[in-house]
Amino acid sequence: MNEFFLKKSKNNIWYGLFSHFYHAGIRHGISTRLGGVSSLPYMTLNLGMHTGDYPVKVQTNRQLFCNAVGVNYRSVVSAQQVHKDTIAIVTQADAGKGVDCYADALCETDALVTANPDIPLLLLYADCVPVLFFDPVQRVIGVAHAGWKGTVAQIAVKTLTTMQECFGSRSADCLVGIGPSIGPCCYEVDDGVINPLRAGFHDWEDVAAIHGERRWMLNLWEVNRRQLLENGVLAANIAVAEVCTSCNNELFFSYRAEGGCTGRIGALISL
Repeated sequence: MNEFFLKKSKNNIWYGLFSHFYHAGIRHGISTRLGGVSSLPYMTLNLGMHTGDYPVKVQTNRQLFCNAVGVNYRSVVSAQQVHKDTIAIVTQADAGKGVDCYADALCETDALVTANPDIPLLLLYADCVPVLFFDPVQRVIGVAHAGWKGTVAQIAVKTLTTMQECFGSRSADCLVGIGPSIGPCCYEVDDGVINPLRAGFHDWEDVAAIHGERRWMLNLWEVNRRQLLENGVLAANIAVAEVCTSCNNELFFSYRAEGGCTGRIGALISL
């Protein structure tokens, strides 16, 4: 079985799964844009509350996605993502925050961690990198939003560190899934991205192919993978979907391919 594959649910929702999470019995999914109720330009499974789409349609889409994955919609916790490195420890008291209303989501947060069973964690993406975590020993999960700013800030590593410090996780035990996002085939960047990356990532030339004068094609999947490897996660435990949202815009929302007016993909995980 491939490391990442698509599945169609009984309620006609298409979503992606990581094989190692699937075999571990972890409920999770990366949504596609197929099977929802939203109209253009959010057609059809838009999960983003802050996109300009009708809230009632987004709520319906979220319910459909949660039903497909097999989690309780009313217990989902989401966040107001701001491309920084703040990580929230989610508890039972947070259940339902942000599920129906963007204003109620956890404020200025780009990663979520919990050891509470049946508290699904949901973050939203449209080209940025979703990074999912599961520690099968301590029974801890996490999800991080790793755009270029979050990647430079090492939010994936900081999420792992939070799991270690708060729940006793060991890097070598953790399973990681790096989901669909804009790939090195389409992610052209300039000095504004490369200079911060160069300052904090010694292998930057290995992940950024020159593409003209002061332009590069950046591989955010590989940056996040290498950062996690350097912090003790085993290569065999990291699954990379290697699906570009921009190339596969018929399946996934892409901020860049759609000129900024688009829906949002959801990355959902629950114990």
